Amino acid sequence: MNLKELAQKLGLSPTTVSRALNGYPEVNEATRDKVMAAARRYNYRPNARAIRLAKGRAMAVGHVLPMATRNEIMNPIFADFIAGAGEVYSQNGYDMLLSVVPDEAELDAYRDLKSRGAVDGVIIHAVRIGDPRLAALREIGLPFVVHGRSTGETGEYAWVDVNNRRAFLRATEFLLDLGHRRIALVNGVDEMDFAMRRRTGYLDALAARGLTGDPALMTSGEMTELSGFIAAERMLGQDNPPTAFLAASMLSGMGVRRAIEARGLKMGRDVSVIIFDDELSYLRNGEGLPLFTATRSSVRDAGRYAAEMLLHIIAHPDDPLPQRLLEADLILGQSTGPAPQRG
Repeated sequence: MNLKELAQKLGLSPTTVSRALNGYPEVNEATRDKVMAAARRYNYRPNARAIRLAKGRAMAVGHVLPMATRNEIMNPIFADFIAGAGEVYSQNGYDMLLSVVPDEAELDAYRDLKSRGAVDGVIIHAVRIGDPRLAALREIGLPFVVHGRSTGETGEYAWVDVNNRRAFLRATEFLLDLGHRRIALVNGVDEMDFAMRRRTGYLDALAARGLTGDPALMTSGEMTELSGFIAAERMLGQDNPPTAFLAASMLSGMGVRRAIEARGLKMGRDVSVIIFDDELSYLRNGEGLPLFTATRSSVRDAGRYAAEMLLHIIAHPDDPLPQRLLEADLILGQSTGPAPQRG
């Protein structure tokens, strides 16, 4: 069914039906409800090309993924973020354009998207400290929302982020309250802004109890099971090994657990572990009672919020740029317990 046929069934002009479907304020509420109900009943879908022409927009959002050194598309966190964002795009008639490019071609990819009018805006992932992409996108004139924040960036920008510093401060405090003093940090890559904030929270919690972070108990790298295993295996082999670990992700925590069990130790009794749980839809933290004690924040929700922000910016470019800080919950699981007594 096309727009003209739908209008005929309703006894309205095609212009009125079009304006009702697109939310124009001059259409009264009763008419709008009538049109929306009929569209659902007859399974009417507006012509995407016609919408683009009418609104002067691409009706698409871009995600540019550098692949040479930052394998974002392989990250399970990215998949859940995209699932959340995709729900919002679909509900609002937007398509999603994924561009996979070499690292050195990322900024050129944004310029190309802008010059071709291929997208109305983009979402930025894997944000680094002092990330140069933000200033470049302002210069290009492409609306954007950042998933995360960029310490050192002085210009205004839209972002949605979790309070990483507070999450790891609370997690460290919890372990300290259990009597742990040798607490290890298995963190993400140092240049990533979230990793810096998590390390700051960890060190601030230690300092508040009169403790100093031990470099031998801090490591950073890709958040994989293997990376977590290698880091924990090395630390557990020290003369004065840690009694607890903070791990930057579920996968890192699984690697830490493997290293603990490889030494004949039991997680939660001999060595405690807290992870950051992004509440992934297909990598769950146990059923019922969580396997890991965790600081938890849904990355799928973050994807929804970021997408909603970007579509608002596209529709209302003169409004103040939105920002949203999410708090992580501390969830108790089976992986933590009192610090063991050592002879």
